[in-house]
Parts: sequence; structure tokens; C-alpha cells
Amino acid sequence: MAVNLKRTPFYDLHVAAGAKIVPFAGFEMPVQYSEGITAEHNTVRRGAGLFDVSHMGEFEITGKDALAFVSYVTSNDPAALAYGQVQYSCFMHETGGIVDDCLVYRLADRVMLVVNASNTAKDWAHVNRYAAKFEVKLANVSDEVALLALQGPRSQAVLQPLAPGVKLDEIKYYHCVTGKVAGVNCIISRTGYTGEDGFELYHGNRHATALWRALVRPGGEVKPVGLGARDSLRLEMAYPLYGNDIDDETTPLEAGLGWIVKLKKGDCVGKAALEAQKARGLERKLVGFVLKERGFPRHHYPVWVNGRPSGEVRSGIVSPSTGEAIGTAYLPYAVARPGTRFEVEIRGARLPAEVVETPFWKQGSHR
Repeated sequence: MAVNLKRTPFYDLHVAAGAKIVPFAGFEMPVQYSEGITAEHNTVRRGAGLFDVSHMGEFEITGKDALAFVSYVTSNDPAALAYGQVQYSCFMHETGGIVDDCLVYRLADRVMLVVNASNTAKDWAHVNRYAAKFEVKLANVSDEVALLALQGPRSQAVLQPLAPGVKLDEIKYYHCVTGKVAGVNCIISRTGYTGEDGFELYHGNRHATALWRALVRPGGEVKPVGLGARDSLRLEMAYPLYGNDIDDETTPLEAGLGWIVKLKKGDCVGKAALEAQKARGLERKLVGFVLKERGFPRHHYPVWVNGRPSGEVRSGIVSPSTGEAIGTAYLPYAVARPGTRFEVEIRGARLPAEVVETPFWKQGSHR
């Protein structure tokens, strides 16, 4: 491992659990444990799995203009949030390209932005670029916050005994409360990126080991899950991954994320560019597809439409849940609809693929 890679407070616990550690977004992270990616994937689909996502970044926004500032630098409308509510959103360039996708938490005394680990420094620079226009204070607390994601249909059942003072059943999807889990003060958020019910637990680094050990017990029901299964789970739900499905050169409208763009809320970064794109019409759109022959559609594999090159596979796997080879790609807008046939080039051979409705996995337990 490179000496400049960071470690989350759970690193030693991952090693002790037999994790395969790989470099990811500047951190040494577990890609899988001894049972393997497919087994971990199925644990989350059927039971309860625990992810270390402490590499994610967290920014806290306070001050009189906190909500107005967040509204200006994100695409969605945080003013629509009640206290304790969470919102999926994104940062945009003036060109409309996506700087990063993020979560917006409206808390009683602040707004918290949760960003991707690979983009934390870029996002921090981006939001600070606009801070002088508002009466706000920004704090990057990424190195102080640990984050565990407990995901799967059994999540509430296994977490409730550890949080006797919290009525987990009353926490709605994309809402959060503060409370104690195994005696540790947490923001308990009913969110996740797997398509299953679950909770994300934000807490101080010094309590990380105690919380992990309370959840992952020898012979217990909760199993640790690595980054490999995290990717296959999110792709089955067609949730975008920054750097694959979305990036600086793609807009939310092209990526099928128009639902997180609120152009009527008032001014925001990138608004004019999106209004112009909407007026002239989209040239391409992100779609989900299934290969019609045996193959593995990996990231960067060429895509062909009507005999012409049309970009590349953005994300691709053989789905552990469906057994199908699935993926995403940007196709010309005129043909970006279910039923369209095109080709994916794999090792020199062009295999037939078909655009399908997403998500690929439609039996998730999230609510």
C-alpha cells in the first residue's frame, strides 16, 4: 500500500476480519472478506450487512444563510426539507456538468452535506468558491466523523435492541434522528445505497470500535460487507456512481436525474446551462441495459448503435441477484428507450444488448 493512503478508524477491524484491502479514493478499504463478494451481496439482499463508509466526506453549514447557501450550490431544493429530513442532490458546474452527487441533511442547528470520498477536496473547494455571497460558516468535519451503513431487510430487527431509546419504526425513509446505538451518540439515518432497508450511523471516530463490535458479533447475524458488493448492490438499483455513470461532463438531465433538479426554486449554480439544455433538447441519455448473450460488460467497453460508435459502458456487472449481465451507457436520446437494441464490444466481438427499464432489481426492501 502507498504510504500516503488514509485509513478509517475501522481499518484494524477489517484486517482482523480477513478483509482484502485495496486502495480506494485515497483510503485503504476492504473490497471483500473471506466469504467473497457474491456471498456478501446476498447477505444484504436477504439479511443484514455492515459497510464501513467512513471515507465519505461531511461538510457542516451554519449561519443565517445556511439553507439559502445550500440551495444555491445544490440542484435540489433544501427549503422543502423538514428538520430531520434528508435529500439526494448534486453540485453542478456553471456548465451544468456534475461536480458530485451528495446528500443534504437538514438538522436542527445546521445543514450537513455528505459527499463522495474521491471528490471531498474538489467539493470543498467548489462550495467555498460561493460562500462569500452568503452569511455562513463552513466546516469540513470529514476526518472527525465515522460512518457505518447497516443494510438489508433484517436491519431494523438487529439494530433495535441496540437502540432501546429510539423508535426505529417511526423513522421514515430519507429521514434521521439523533440517539444512542450501543451507548454511542449517533445520527441515525434511514438511508443507504443498496435498495434494501437500512440505517446509516454517523458518530465520532473515538467510538468506532465499540459500535462495530456491538453490531458484528462472533456468530451473530450481521456480517461485514466490502466495496465489491456495495458496487453490485447499487448497480442493480441503477444508482449512479460518480466517475462512472456521472461526472464533470454529464448533466443531471442526461443522467436521468431531472427529479433532483428544481429550476423553479430560484438561482443556483448551473441553472442557466440546464435551462438552455432543456430548451434545445437532450442529445443523449443514460440507460440501463441487459446483454442478450453471455458476457461481462465492463467499464469502458465500446458501445455501438446502428453500426456506429456511441460511447462506452459506464458501469457493468453480472448481477448476483438476477444472473443477467447488466450495465449502463449513454445512448443518443432518440433511441434511449426500453426495447432498443445495440451492441457492446467485448474483446473484439460485438454482443447484442437491449435497453431495459430500471432498476434491474425490483424486489428491494427499502421503503
